[in-house]
Amino acid sequence: MTTEQTPTTTTTPTTTTLPSACPLDCPDSCSLDVDVEDGRITRVDGSKLNDYTDGFICGKVRKIGEHVYGDERVREPLIRTGSKGDAAFRPATWDEAMERIVSEFKQAKQSHGGESILPYSYGGSNGYLSQDSVDERLFRRLGASQLLKTFCAVPSGAAHTGLYGRMPGVSLSEYVDSRMITVWGTNPSATGIHFVPVIKEAKKRGAYLVVVDPREIPLAKQADLHIALKPGTDLPVALGFINALFERGAADLDFLAEHATGVDELRARAAEWPLERVAEVSDVAIAKLQTWVDMYASTNPALIRCGWGLERNRNGGSAVAAVLALPAIAGKFGVRAGGFTMSNSGTWKSVSTEGAINERQPPTRVINMTQLGAALGQNAGDASTPPVKVLFVYNANPLATAPDQAGVEAGLRREDLFTVVFEQVMTDTARYADVVLPATTFLEHRELRGGYGSTCMFDAKPVINPVGKARSNASVFAELCDRLELSREGDPTSGDELTAAVLASTELGASWSEQLERDGIAVSDNPRPAQFVDLFPATADRKIHLVPGHLDAEAPMGLYGFQPDPATDAHPLALISPASSQTISSTFGQLIKGIVAIEISAEDAAARNISDGDRVRVFNAAGEVITDARVDQDLRAGVVVMPKGLWTRHTHNGATSNVLCPDTEADLGRGACYNDARVQVERAE
Repeated sequence: MTTEQTPTTTTTPTTTTLPSACPLDCPDSCSLDVDVEDGRITRVDGSKLNDYTDGFICGKVRKIGEHVYGDERVREPLIRTGSKGDAAFRPATWDEAMERIVSEFKQAKQSHGGESILPYSYGGSNGYLSQDSVDERLFRRLGASQLLKTFCAVPSGAAHTGLYGRMPGVSLSEYVDSRMITVWGTNPSATGIHFVPVIKEAKKRGAYLVVVDPREIPLAKQADLHIALKPGTDLPVALGFINALFERGAADLDFLAEHATGVDELRARAAEWPLERVAEVSDVAIAKLQTWVDMYASTNPALIRCGWGLERNRNGGSAVAAVLALPAIAGKFGVRAGGFTMSNSGTWKSVSTEGAINERQPPTRVINMTQLGAALGQNAGDASTPPVKVLFVYNANPLATAPDQAGVEAGLRREDLFTVVFEQVMTDTARYADVVLPATTFLEHRELRGGYGSTCMFDAKPVINPVGKARSNASVFAELCDRLELSREGDPTSGDELTAAVLASTELGASWSEQLERDGIAVSDNPRPAQFVDLFPATADRKIHLVPGHLDAEAPMGLYGFQPDPATDAHPLALISPASSQTISSTFGQLIKGIVAIEISAEDAAARNISDGDRVRVFNAAGEVITDARVDQDLRAGVVVMPKGLWTRHTHNGATSNVLCPDTEADLGRGACYNDARVQVERAE
């Protein structure tokens, strides 16, 4: 007897590769290939659509699946049930959560006015559809307080715009043809990895490399010169450099006469900084400074890649201005691969989200985001400036990123403060929320983004459906407008409408829209500009303004005025908090396991009887951090390092470097002064 068997059918999952683009806060703007299997991301890698990023990506984004699907992902709306900070919540429906938020908005506005509502966000890792579009429409129509967004690029942006207007820099790929590259205040190995192979190739072709950074970053190990200056002394170093160029007859006086204003005034201010004085203040050997000046004066073409690290102190704006003045003084413009690069966001200077917002900004009060702790203080506000009663946090994690961490935490604990956190994962800030809303990642919603390093634009569609009940920024803020009866006929709300409104703001929008539709990428009309060849200052007279009057008036000691080191005998060490290779600000911080050590020089460790791995106390008058020590043989004395963006879980006592950072303001733009923290370190008992 024969028994017939039923064949077993197996189904092989189908993998689809979909295009995307990374909008996270990095100059490179990677194009991506995302493998999706049964609606789930299985692999993220680089694509070659963006020539500059050339098919490879950083480890942060390669592992983004751990962020999208991790245990700490917020998958549904949550309402607080326990004490603030305990992260005790119950699930809620979207309808219940939104009604609660609407009720609190109405109550705060009725009792204290619209300015008692404070939106708190930072758009570095978002595009035109997720930041300053529908969200801004809501808060303008509510009459909410405005947030001055000063964590990054405001002092440098003020300096850049003041001197050159929004003139884009040299394309980063063009550095391969330079004969001298100065990397000042940026660490591409952690924050823009595609620049590293460009520099390596330039060196193979004979280029000199100079790195200006208090730390021996990876590129410093390959450099011809490493200028390991004291934190906060970039300004006198740059001014001394300018003075030396004039003194040695290496200033291009003909170029300056034709293309610059304020030459004599800058020369007079720089004359206060002979290299002997610079060497003393910066703790850099005078012979090294002289060699650097000689190299720069005699080498063409020469480029300066100016980063944002040097702006994070009391002299930050003036320091950037002095650095950006160098190629003008030395006559490095007018040739390809000559000049400078800071942000290339000027490529998209004509792009505006105002059409997407569709509402004028009312004259409401402005609160500096670096001073959130003070703004949330129990006694903040009076009859003319009401206290903050509702805090709406999105695209941000202030407990991990704002100075005066202790003050921020105290404010978040206020029982009379209603806090909403609209977030992808359960951040430190979210633990203090009254309502937590689940947000989509860039792989789950549409995003339009123009790069600020590589000059390309992407219109990236979602590659997966939202995880759980997550919703996009645009949809949530549009619904809040509806529920508050603030929506108007003609408001753009859908992805297509918002994209069209943004691109309609510029005369090049039609061309970029066509490119995006046809090629999946749009490039600027001049992707490889040469400064003072086919690109000139975007100032009214097309000249470089070396001492702009409005910046001179704004800086407390005048532009280029040096404010001395805030160190004291009790707190002599400069604590700096640079970007790390594991996070983008605090994004992905939940993926870092264990305690993160503070780096201390071998000299400073020996003086304090500290060994590698010891538990240490890092402290000043503002607070203390208890963590482990890592003795760094390459770190200069007088400096300790703890990465920015750490979460409370990364130290023994739940405090991070931000508890030690002042909420004081830089000389320009009211920027944050993280690197002005001065501390003492000792072994913990």
